[in-house]
Amino acid sequence: MAWRDQTVVDQRLEFVSFCMKPRANIRELCRRYEVSPTIAYKWMARYRSKGVAGLEDRPRRRQHQPQRTAAPCEAAVMAVREAHPAWGARKIGRVLRNAGMLEVPALSTITAIVRRHGRLSPAPAAPGPFKHFERGAPNELWQMDFKGHFALGAQRCHPLTILDDHSRFSLATKACGDEREETVRTELERVFRCYGLPDCMLMDNGSPWGSHDDSVYTRLTVWLLRLEIKVTHGAAYHPQTQGKLERFHRTLKAEVLNGRQFSSLSQAQAEFDRWRQVYNYQRPHQALELAVPASRYVPSPRAFPAHLPPVEYGPDDHPRKVQQGGLIYFRKRVIKVGKAFVGESVALRPTLTDGAYEVFFGRHQIKQIDLRSSPS
Repeated sequence: MAWRDQTVVDQRLEFVSFCMKPRANIRELCRRYEVSPTIAYKWMARYRSKGVAGLEDRPRRRQHQPQRTAAPCEAAVMAVREAHPAWGARKIGRVLRNAGMLEVPALSTITAIVRRHGRLSPAPAAPGPFKHFERGAPNELWQMDFKGHFALGAQRCHPLTILDDHSRFSLATKACGDEREETVRTELERVFRCYGLPDCMLMDNGSPWGSHDDSVYTRLTVWLLRLEIKVTHGAAYHPQTQGKLERFHRTLKAEVLNGRQFSSLSQAQAEFDRWRQVYNYQRPHQALELAVPASRYVPSPRAFPAHLPPVEYGPDDHPRKVQQGGLIYFRKRVIKVGKAFVGESVALRPTLTDGAYEVFFGRHQIKQIDLRSSPS
């Protein structure tokens, strides 16, 4: 992957944290991050010895650490609050505890300090009851969507966000100039090279991953299927299907976008990169019992291939190449499978019911047909 100069220490921290996970495949991580094993082990040793400071290119002055009796407790609380104006008492208390403060004040005391300094916003209305669902391991499911676009000088910024369902780890927060398929695919290729491939991806029904024709598939989702990634879509008009990503978007708005104006995509991206590092490695997450997302995330062992794997079928399948209009021809029938599959090979697989077939693209079932019914 390309190392961005302005976030080189942050990316080294991400790389080292993955290498130090139990059963980490360090050589595979070195390949993805384009780092030699010698350098990787050197960074790991420096990180164990000096923490983040050990990942700097040049020695730097040791950062101030909260001392037991140096600064007043109130000043420590407000320092965290000023750095992160959208954080509440739980997150502030956890950060102070992680920083080494021995006597962290009670949550009510932290709230009172923030209120006394005039930094407490009115509490939002309590949401309705909900049931919490979570995938059991990292990379079982990634959620992807565009956050609402906003003005950016003479153009607009379309933030593309990708989130791991299990850990809430932000895999990408990209400032895009549009929402086209090529833009999304370019960013996905970068993410796949770095973090590997997920088992499944969840998206809404909008463009460029949703279609309004007879098929729910687009060229982008067909590409994901070729990579052996299952594609699922949220129910129409039910954004709660992607509840974790919706919550992530609210956090992004509160902690980055509110009251801010950016003059260019590069300026917005620099701020997204800075905040994403805080979100993944510093910001306690209430749904994770105040752990940080990085503590629960490990990269996928499924590496992004240099070339798309071939589509293969079994001896009992009936392969057909998809023609213009998204059509295939089988037993004097014209069957529509979707324009996104034009030029690809699909296969009809017989079921236990005579005349009934399942249409597969690779190992993914995309359609069911019944030749006993009227021609489609």
